[in-house]
Amino acid sequence: MRVLIVEDDVELAAALDDALRHEGYRTSLATTGTDALVRLGDDPVDIVLLDRDLPVLSGDAVLELIVAQQIPVKVLMLTAASGINDRVEGLDLGADDYLTKPFAYPELLARIRALRRRTDASTPTVLTHGDLTLDTGRRLAQRRETLLRLTPKEYKVLEVLLLADGGFVTVGELLDEVWGFTDVQDNVVKTAVYSLRKKLGAPDLIVSEPRNGYRIP
Repeated sequence: MRVLIVEDDVELAAALDDALRHEGYRTSLATTGTDALVRLGDDPVDIVLLDRDLPVLSGDAVLELIVAQQIPVKVLMLTAASGINDRVEGLDLGADDYLTKPFAYPELLARIRALRRRTDASTPTVLTHGDLTLDTGRRLAQRRETLLRLTPKEYKVLEVLLLADGGFVTVGELLDEVWGFTDVQDNVVKTAVYSLRKKLGAPDLIVSEPRNGYRIP
């Protein structure tokens, strides 16, 4: 995945660049909004880490141009503004996710992985795992050719787990991707997974570990 880091704090930008390269991402840097737009025009990018508080050309202005020009990227907006109204405003502008500074690096990685899964899922496709089939174009799930009657939340949980390709998805990631916010009680995830397991039937496909979350191995 190609990540463009747009951050005017040179030290933070360098730290993010080093860390993401270590994780295997291809990164590029921009310290101004103008430079970011130039790089987006010159090179293909999958995800933009966009500081909202850029000087001269703000992150908001950059995001508005990305949306207006229909540039096919996912945008994770970074900002020191932590109020719920600020989050809503950023998402309404067209951001795909919103992270408040200072943030924990594992959370940043989790949100990038979530955006990566959304990018991978942007084109309708059929996901299969053994006798389980998920048609993301028609939003249908079936096992052993039997159609599963899933709620929208159960369907989305199943889709996220399948897109993780055997990897663990944390409770926080599921809350963010399925319910939209992480400030929801964790038991909604447990309830949805419990119901999903019952509808999927035996043998159980979903593995859970207390610290790691859930996966379909």
